[in-house]
Amino acid sequence: MKKDSNDYVIRVLDSPLKVNAAEWNALLAAQSPGEAANPFMRHEYLAALHQSGSATPDTGWTPCFVTLWQGNTLAGACPLYLKAHSYGEYVFDWAWANAYQQHGLNYYPKAVAAVPFTPVPGARLLARSTAERALMVKALLAWCSDENLSSLHLLFTADEDVSACKEAGLMLRHTVQFHWTNNGYRDFDGFLASLNQEKRKKIRQERRKVHDADITFRWSRGKDISQADWDFFYRCYERTYYEHGNAPYLSRDFFQRMQDTMPENWLLFVAEHVADGGKPWPIAASLVAVSAPCSSPDGAALPLIAYGRYWGALARVDCLHFEACYYQPLQWCIEHGYQRFEGGAQGEHKMARALLPVKTTSAHWLAHPSFADAVERFLEREGAGIESYMDDLERRNPFRRAVL
Repeated sequence: MKKDSNDYVIRVLDSPLKVNAAEWNALLAAQSPGEAANPFMRHEYLAALHQSGSATPDTGWTPCFVTLWQGNTLAGACPLYLKAHSYGEYVFDWAWANAYQQHGLNYYPKAVAAVPFTPVPGARLLARSTAERALMVKALLAWCSDENLSSLHLLFTADEDVSACKEAGLMLRHTVQFHWTNNGYRDFDGFLASLNQEKRKKIRQERRKVHDADITFRWSRGKDISQADWDFFYRCYERTYYEHGNAPYLSRDFFQRMQDTMPENWLLFVAEHVADGGKPWPIAASLVAVSAPCSSPDGAALPLIAYGRYWGALARVDCLHFEACYYQPLQWCIEHGYQRFEGGAQGEHKMARALLPVKTTSAHWLAHPSFADAVERFLEREGAGIESYMDDLERRNPFRRAVL
């Protein structure tokens, strides 16, 4: 516990369960529109990662949640973890770790402010004001220094966080994601009409392949997702991970906790095979997170956002992944008035499905001055490359010029 001159108290907690859920969520709700409705920063989500054993010291994620208190009021909070590796982050620093090792220095443990396994941009420094957000950055740096850590990394940060980190002297790093925006389309055909002929034709061909394979889809949301469907989804999710030679990051218990505590934030698509008029047989599933309808403190409706997250299949069907993870969710977003669909990290193939490149930002501090200088020079070169990459992607824009 530390106290500053304005009677703010810093407490570092070894579990998200030591923060009152209502107070955490109230602080989240006070963030800027778009950040306040982010389901991945809800206390229930972070608590489920911990309680299910998905993000714990045993998996290399040791919680050290930094909280800022003014009296008995929670004025700031940050989901901070000590990391013994760089898995599950999606901002790759393996080369930095290797450089440390080659010089006989320890890169791990490091401090990471992030939502484990979740490359969704959002607020990482929950605070009531710009001044209190600056205090949070100061507290994070002081704690990392006191703990003799190699580095601090705030991943996929909101604009307000970026400003606070930049002001504090942290280095910024940019990556590219792909997001879809609903431009008021009346239906999926209206959306297709906005694309150039090549992309429009490609999408129709891919959807036809799934249809001709006798695959149909059904969706359910929230408490309408049955226990059997949750179980089926996890079979698909788990199998797909193992087919790629990895154990899944998230346990079945984690998704059970999502079903129990945040059902309104989940939308499930199930692909079913129907042969010769027989009984539909489920073969794949796609689970999408959705922001629940809510309002800002001034009463304005917050934007509705869907986040493509998890998928898996028990059978191989050409183009099934595209249908389950893009076309079905986009069609649902159009029909239900959702303004944005975030497709997650990486994947230029998403542009052919009308998800456009968006630059995301992380902030970094390295304790060793020489390594910090080297990383800063690297980030300058990498940043120039990202700008060139974004320009190249823009030249491949899938939309008709008339609608740009």
